[in-house]
Amino acid sequence: MTGLAALVATALVVPFAPPVTAGSAAPRGAAAAGPAPSANGYTATVRRTTHGIPHVTARNWGSLGFGSGYAAAEDSLCTLADTLVTARGQRSRWFGAEAGYNDQVTLEASNLQIDAFVTDLREREVVEQLLADPVAGPSRRAKRLVSGYTAGVNAYLRDTPADQVTDPACAGAGYLVPDATPVDLWYGVYLANLLASSGVFVKEIVDASPPSLDDPGLPELPLRARDVDVADREALLKALGRDPEAPFGSNATAVGGRASTTGRGMLLGNPHFPWRGRYHFTQQHLTIPGKYDVAGASLIGSPAVNIGWNADVAWSHTVSTAYRFTPYEFVTAGPSTYLTADGPQQLERREVEVTVLLEDGSLGTVTEDLYRTEVGYVIDSPATLMPWGPLSLWSIRDANGEHLRTIDTFLDMGRATDVRDLLRRQDAGGGIPWVNTIAADRAGRVLYADHSVVPNVPDDLAERCMTVVGRVVNEVAGLPGLDGTRAGGACAWRDDEDAQRPGIFGPANLPAVVRRDWVMNANDSYWTPNDQVRLEGYAGIIGCERCERTMRTRMVGQYVVDALADGGQESPASLRGHQHENRLRAAEVMREGGALDAVCEATGEAAACAVLKAWDGRSETTSVGTHIFEEFVSRLPTIGVWTTPFSADDPLHTPRGLNPLNPLVVQAMADAIAHLRSQDIPFDATWGSLQVAGDRGAPPIPLGGGTGDSVGNANALASRWPDDNTAAYRPVTFGSSHIQAVSFLDRGRVDVRTILTYGQREDPTSPWSSDQTEMFSREQWVRFPWTERQIRRHQVERYVVRG
Repeated sequence: MTGLAALVATALVVPFAPPVTAGSAAPRGAAAAGPAPSANGYTATVRRTTHGIPHVTARNWGSLGFGSGYAAAEDSLCTLADTLVTARGQRSRWFGAEAGYNDQVTLEASNLQIDAFVTDLREREVVEQLLADPVAGPSRRAKRLVSGYTAGVNAYLRDTPADQVTDPACAGAGYLVPDATPVDLWYGVYLANLLASSGVFVKEIVDASPPSLDDPGLPELPLRARDVDVADREALLKALGRDPEAPFGSNATAVGGRASTTGRGMLLGNPHFPWRGRYHFTQQHLTIPGKYDVAGASLIGSPAVNIGWNADVAWSHTVSTAYRFTPYEFVTAGPSTYLTADGPQQLERREVEVTVLLEDGSLGTVTEDLYRTEVGYVIDSPATLMPWGPLSLWSIRDANGEHLRTIDTFLDMGRATDVRDLLRRQDAGGGIPWVNTIAADRAGRVLYADHSVVPNVPDDLAERCMTVVGRVVNEVAGLPGLDGTRAGGACAWRDDEDAQRPGIFGPANLPAVVRRDWVMNANDSYWTPNDQVRLEGYAGIIGCERCERTMRTRMVGQYVVDALADGGQESPASLRGHQHENRLRAAEVMREGGALDAVCEATGEAAACAVLKAWDGRSETTSVGTHIFEEFVSRLPTIGVWTTPFSADDPLHTPRGLNPLNPLVVQAMADAIAHLRSQDIPFDATWGSLQVAGDRGAPPIPLGGGTGDSVGNANALASRWPDDNTAAYRPVTFGSSHIQAVSFLDRGRVDVRTILTYGQREDPTSPWSSDQTEMFSREQWVRFPWTERQIRRHQVERYVVRG
């Protein structure tokens, strides 16, 4: 029967019930009438183990996608459906045009702005053209996987009508209908690729319009980087998706055979991602017997494992510092004409109609326009010094907008036999959109690589082609603004012979290192993969070299340096133990010589200073004083904090020496204490009473960890949801997410510990929505069932899906 899943239970239990023995439960859904013919030939077995982790087994890619999609809909229906609504350009239709959308990463715009952008992509058939592209498009294998995944989502929606959905986030919603198409999902994948490029500029693209008398587009533009003050610099970085106050990132550490007690590779990966919405993870284990066997985590809407392991290799990702686009400045000759090497060209003005939900509940349409040059969309972005003015306009070329290779790349990585093979497959795929890769293998090798999609703009090209303002943007933010007049010639992106496709850097021009001791990354640039290695000589658009590291990078590195001191080695237990040490590198550095206590004493706040002096210097749930330190660091001035400045010769130990003689440093402490007092927050409050999980109505669960980059928490946690709450602390909604500690052992064994900090299932009525959060609070790990024997031992549910 078309699109209907037959659920044939052989050891089925009611969802969320305790395990039962085989054959003790009745089938559910279509299986109640017995197995039905499969219209598309999809058949997959889903076995759920403790905590709801799905293990999907099938004989081909389409069926594997079908089982993955069905399980994903069970676990994350509301977000998955929302992702498909967004990919169709229908947010205004269901949620209203003026309502805001915030993906908690880089995109914050109104539903109308998002819909206008997506509708134009769809009317230009961008994804459809890429699907037909033999170089930049996906393989038949990936297409089959996505088609099966979409069919699995539809099958679940047929088996679970909207009025039977129990998650209050979307129960009864009119968009919960089984009509998703593979193209819809591909648009969802495509939009995720644009997260660090065009997705940052959705508002600036949709709202761009020629200058007029009312809006002449004449901001005061600095001609030198030194003329950009601190506030403008921070606004510029935020507008580029690099908000200094809310950095987007992750940690990962790989330890090789020379530094491990096992003589083999080990990996600790901790991506810092949203706990809700489009970019949160679900766990899954995907198997085609004898052909493919990979487990880990996938972002919502991804049928492939994005971060995970197989029998021989484990990998994680951190957000790369490389840019995925370049802005081009075009000289204009009138409101709709721009100049090129081939003469004047007319802007392409595109009108799109968006269906919107009106106040009376009826539907209407709104027309929006967008403009394009030969390289891409026109933006109007004064915050990034790129307005549409009477003399010039800016347009962006987006490298991640020119491919649909991401699913293929992740699938191929899952088949790697060692870290070098992993990198070869990654390079052949050409689809890592915006992340570094840190990996370890059974042979004891480890890998750090930033072989992501980067525009091929070497420094000599940038130097020759930057405009006056483009040079300022480059000096302030590391992004070269290029001369659009020559965008089709001398200032066009170059081609590397070893690249998967034209216009991006090939492997030889991207940083990577394979070693047998250790590597790490915590979202700083590629320059320092460990305390001894320096990767230098790469293009500035990829990241900075000989530049200051964050306190979080310094903490992640210090964990391993301390473990290896005096001939020590990392064991599987010690490596995963770093996740919950909750040391704060900034506190360790600032306490040297009693400087932190001296700063506090200078405020005259005896009670608060007594707490800070007795503080354990960590961010455990039981720590007392963490909140005082967090508030202090958040108020520090931008200069004059340290007595020893940053040195490129000692990047993991400088700057250091908190300066108690700087009155602005003392004032930061006084203001922090005054703020806590104004909020009636006791100085002796435990950190776990202030930082909690429980933003969807669940009881608050105390959490360790805290602010990452400035405070130096490797276990980074934060709140990013818009909120009018004036309290000092709110429920955590961002940070440590799918954490995995993978160690390769003798005789083919793999020791896998994971924790999905916010739980496998979104529905707050399910115990699987908070069970792992409670374990995370207690600093416990899930023993992820990997072998067939382990899966059988921990199985709580089994069913077959057909469609």
